[in-house]
Amino acid sequence: MAGQSKKSTKKFEKNHLKEALSKRKEVAKIKQRHQVKAKKKARNAKDNATVSNEKGNPSEEKPRLKDQNKLNGMTEDQFFQEGFQLPELRKPKQAAKVKVPVSSTDKRKRGSDAPDSDDVESSSERDRQVFTDQEAASGADGVEAHQEDLDALATKDPDFYKYLQENDAELLDFGAGDLAEVDQLSEDDKAKKKQKKSKTLRAESSEEDAQEGAVEESTGQVEVTMAMVSQWTTAMTEQHSLRAMRRVALAFRTAAYVNADDDKELKYSISSPNVYHQLLVSALDYVPHVLNYHIPVKESTTGKVRVATDSKKYRTLTPLLKSHSSAVVHLLDNLSDAPTLQKTLNALIPLLPYLLPFKKILKSLVTTVVGMWSDASTADTTRITAFLLIRRLAAVSDASIRTALLKTAYQGLVKGSRVTNPHTLPAINLMKNSAAELWGIDPDVGYMTGFVYIRQLAVHLRSNITQPTKDSYKQIYNWQYIHSLDFWSRVISTHCCPTSNPCLKVSSDSPLHPLLYPLVQITLGALRLIPTPTYYPLRFQLTRSLLRISRATITYIPLAPSLLEVLQSAEMTKPPKPSTLKSLDFTTALRVAKPYIGTRTYQDGLGEQLVELMAEFFGIWAKHIAFPELMLPPVVHLKRWLKTVSSSTKSKMSNGIKPASDKAKGNKNSRLTSSITLLLQKLESNGRWIEEKRRHVEFGPSNKEGVEGFLRDAAISDTPLGAFVEGLRRKSEEMEKMLERAREAEKRDRAKDKDEEDGMDIDGVEADELEDDDELR
Repeated sequence: MAGQSKKSTKKFEKNHLKEALSKRKEVAKIKQRHQVKAKKKARNAKDNATVSNEKGNPSEEKPRLKDQNKLNGMTEDQFFQEGFQLPELRKPKQAAKVKVPVSSTDKRKRGSDAPDSDDVESSSERDRQVFTDQEAASGADGVEAHQEDLDALATKDPDFYKYLQENDAELLDFGAGDLAEVDQLSEDDKAKKKQKKSKTLRAESSEEDAQEGAVEESTGQVEVTMAMVSQWTTAMTEQHSLRAMRRVALAFRTAAYVNADDDKELKYSISSPNVYHQLLVSALDYVPHVLNYHIPVKESTTGKVRVATDSKKYRTLTPLLKSHSSAVVHLLDNLSDAPTLQKTLNALIPLLPYLLPFKKILKSLVTTVVGMWSDASTADTTRITAFLLIRRLAAVSDASIRTALLKTAYQGLVKGSRVTNPHTLPAINLMKNSAAELWGIDPDVGYMTGFVYIRQLAVHLRSNITQPTKDSYKQIYNWQYIHSLDFWSRVISTHCCPTSNPCLKVSSDSPLHPLLYPLVQITLGALRLIPTPTYYPLRFQLTRSLLRISRATITYIPLAPSLLEVLQSAEMTKPPKPSTLKSLDFTTALRVAKPYIGTRTYQDGLGEQLVELMAEFFGIWAKHIAFPELMLPPVVHLKRWLKTVSSSTKSKMSNGIKPASDKAKGNKNSRLTSSITLLLQKLESNGRWIEEKRRHVEFGPSNKEGVEGFLRDAAISDTPLGAFVEGLRRKSEEMEKMLERAREAEKRDRAKDKDEEDGMDIDGVEADELEDDDELR
């Protein structure tokens, strides 16, 4: 037993031993390969030191040999960990150049020749150490030489240069504190001008740098003055100076973080309000102008934009773009003045093509701008400007950014529609109408996001129907759910309408058209979830959404049965109770309060809504050749209802029959019965008009083209029902304007009363202070 192997050991030898041995061999080969590379690098460093010793001063030969012997006595790990001081080399390129082949995905498969992350990190550490030594030895010449090394590395090995940009930005941005590369680009541009002029500019800029350096050394920060801002502005407008743009961006960053709690090291300081204002104006107006001059944005006829992101200028200006855009986003979060917000948003629009590679900055920017757009308390001009920025970003970005943008916009819309009242409803409608445009920029991406969110609405409705609880209906019967259904109806009616989209022959040609059927099914299911008089206003809200889809896409949706259910309910057939309650506003109501149930006020309101919605529904098909057959069942129901509610006690008394009680049949509401009678007359009149027109038709029902072309050139207003519908619309618009004027007057009265109360409080405080003074005297 003692000499036998364990069962687990045998199992491992049988199943996993070969694989483990092969892995160990591969790891050993990789280690050996890395050791060979390390020895080769050490040998190259030794050879470079020997060459520099031969070309140097003979008097320094002994110290150099000493350093060389010290190098020979060190291992590779000691060399890179102890920070040994390299001998001075005449050509920094030979010491700073590190050739490390790295794939574009920065990943290495087993057995490949690409180095692992430890080698890349050690190589970047060596680069930083070499740059530090050379800078200490040669000052400004070492900085220029290192910049040449980095430029050569970007040309010879772009993959490794990209890796350094993503994982070791400090090496490439060694001058990020002052953005020295921008100064170099600015001087290169100036060198193209006349020599005399360039000497003057260099003298002025060097003098300014000396002054700023002296102030910074003495106080730690440079105080921005109006003269400095004017000088920078002149340089940006007349010379398109990158140096001036860099200084304005750094000063603007100070202005943006002027009230920030975090301790950021800022080069400039601002104490004057006038300087602060002028600096904001200069940065917002002229930084995009200078960028577009040096890195122009090319836009094709299809709307696609292209920026030369692989150019040297763009790579050099990348830290500046990130810093400036982050400062603008931070400023947006802290602004409250509407004109300033609008100007800041307008300044961001031309910067969007340059910010597309920076996904993190775009995410924070989109979140901030969508929050402003979806806030009902924000001014309408600011919200429209924010939407223009969102639409521009959706137009110039790719599918991934566009998808994230649409999701953020929809979430902001749902969040902003939580509270709905007469004061917030116009802002919510503006938000829904503007957001509907975004889904038409890329219909394929719009379909995917729309499918996800419409399916989410369907899941909520299905769970409420299959697993109902006491309060589960509240997930459906709330403003956010209703506004979501209404928003998707606007999306489909906007982008599936052949009349508003000339490129669509029929509504089914739109990529968003497949969303129509599930949306209609969900809306009809939510409409009849709780068929009680309390939620009739909600039923009317969803009916209007379906009418919008039916009118835009010429799709028949059976809405007459749901409206006739309201007419046949006890709320409309029983006599109403007299009431002095004010009229109910059905545009901002989902449910009605209990005191309204059974009152004359509520019954009159239901009657007006029913007549309007029934007329709108039949008005869509007023020109259709099958209108007489379509209106026949509803007409029968309307006549039956009129016969029921018109029966009175007089007719029974005339037959010698005494009623059982005073509550006889009939709602005794002449206003309601007269409006229903008028609607019935218009329906019958339109039916007779269509029958008269189709008597001369020579095609049969199977001829689809003939059916669709029937009365195509006739206007809706030419039909008897169409003229009636237009009259109802004008009446509704006048009523809405009257209510709006009443709300504005009420708002002014409230503000006036509040001001008077504040004035009385101030007078009372002053009187108390005077009394206290008299007592003290």
